[in-house]
Amino acid sequence: MSAMTTYAVSDSLTMLRRNLKRAQRYPAMTFSVVVMPVMMLLLFNYAFGGALGAGIGGGSYIDYVTPGIVLMTATAGSVATAVGVCVDMTEGIVNRFRTMAISRSAFLTGHVVGSVIQTVVALVLVIGAAFAMGFRSSAGPVEWLAAAGLLLFVTLTLTWISAGIGLVSKTPESASNTPLPLTFLPFIGSAIVPPDSMPTVLRWFAEYQPFTPIIETLRGLLMGTGIGNSGWIAVAWCTGLTLVGYFWSRSVFYRR
Repeated sequence: MSAMTTYAVSDSLTMLRRNLKRAQRYPAMTFSVVVMPVMMLLLFNYAFGGALGAGIGGGSYIDYVTPGIVLMTATAGSVATAVGVCVDMTEGIVNRFRTMAISRSAFLTGHVVGSVIQTVVALVLVIGAAFAMGFRSSAGPVEWLAAAGLLLFVTLTLTWISAGIGLVSKTPESASNTPLPLTFLPFIGSAIVPPDSMPTVLRWFAEYQPFTPIIETLRGLLMGTGIGNSGWIAVAWCTGLTLVGYFWSRSVFYRR
């Protein structure tokens, strides 16, 4: 490993520790990432589950809705990334970093890795809440490992995109609002009800938007249903969007 790479890794770890300590001091954003999906689980399972469950072709509605809500946890975590990056950019700390002997890539890497870690913790808590509400999975160790890998990939994808949003946002308020469509896009997919039950135009959008194949892959892995080509489509979407978010974020950061 070259000296330059060693310094970049060391600086990134320093930035990671900084972001994790800040998350410990100000846990409100991380707390909201967990609370909102759990509230969604409670709402859709106990308030709407009886009516919506009749349209999924049998089975427990909590088993159907959990993969979609778990994905929403990953999307909700992206809001914290955008806000954290924007706060650093607008408060001037980044200008101070640039006067120091710090790898330029360390700032974004620390934010992204820190947000991924926080979101993974939130995912574990939400899945635990789903089990407490009656969710039961037929997945074995291999399927759980595949589902965890896909969720980690999705989280990384959304985090890089949100880092770019935080860089171009003028205020933390706008940074918190801009990623919200990502949070609710799974609703216009197969997270809550099957796309077949939607009107024609909405059904077409639900079937071809990025989150539907991801949800169907998670549902297939956790519940033992057919995945078809959803797995490959989900990986392709994540790969493409990760590359877009990564290069966009770096381009914006190095220009500012």
